Amino acid sequence: QVQLVESGGGLVQPGGSTRLSCAASGTIYSIYTMGWYRQAPGKQRELVATITNTGGTQYRDSVKGRFTLSDDNVKNTVYLQMNSLKPEDTAVYYCYRHQDWRDYWGQGTQVTVSS
Repeated sequence: QVQLVESGGGLVQPGGSTRLSCAASGTIYSIYTMGWYRQAPGKQRELVATITNTGGTQYRDSVKGRFTLSDDNVKNTVYLQMNSLKPEDTAVYYCYRHQDWRDYWGQGTQVTVSS
């Protein structure tokens, strides 16, 4: 089993920045994909960004150039730096990890972009 603990988020003004962190613990495998999804009210959950154990990253088009995903393999932690935030980035952000053919999810953290 894997536990994902998220931190960060909250209320941010348009154009502002914030950083999300997600630490994985439990039975950790060296081959994985980890990252973030988000879900806005009334919408489906969507991929934001992911990173693999080999360092490959994937971003949804709407966040490219504004969000940066990085990881610390020693700490089993990923970081999502979010810059130039827009109201449409408002959502609950969920940490995600895939390993050993299983998906794991965090409890979610709210990011609200509003003046």
